Amino acid sequence: MFLKYLKWRREFVPNGSISPSEVSNEIAQNKVFVQGTDKKGRPIMVAFGSRHYQNKESSEELKRFVVYVLDKICARTSPEQEKFVVLADLQGWGYANSDVRGCLAALAILQDYYPERLGKLFIVNAPYIFMAVWKIIYPFIDNNTKKKIVFVENKKLKSTLLEDIDESLTPDIYGGRLPLVPVL
Repeated sequence: MFLKYLKWRREFVPNGSISPSEVSNEIAQNKVFVQGTDKKGRPIMVAFGSRHYQNKESSEELKRFVVYVLDKICARTSPEQEKFVVLADLQGWGYANSDVRGCLAALAILQDYYPERLGKLFIVNAPYIFMAVWKIIYPFIDNNTKKKIVFVENKKLKSTLLEDIDESLTPDIYGGRLPLVPVL
């Protein structure tokens, strides 16, 4: 697995990192924020599904953006805590944002090349229509990863997040005190 990773990394990221200019269209969508840590010291990423629009021509930039973001959040982990937390906010998500190929590509990158880095995934504000796409994606998720996914009820959003994240480090849009900071 490690040799596979090294080969992939050498081919996919030959310069050692992805530059913002390589993923400028994805960054411009302002859909990913990295800030704060949870109570275990894991960095937190907030991703807005309604701000993602599929590139009909190629998913290459999205794949590069996924690596760009994962590298950014992994750089914020410590040797004692190599995992991170994701808040996937799907408020306003709809058909225009349902990029199944992109989701599967991102999932494959996460599972194949960043194994066991995900500490927890909170899915918040999930609309009913999302469940149809979820049924397509779910079988492709590794069993260990499935155990880390938490669908959060809207009525319990703040209280659920506060179980894992101190209020001072919870994003302000979820009732905490920390303003969102775009990933750059």
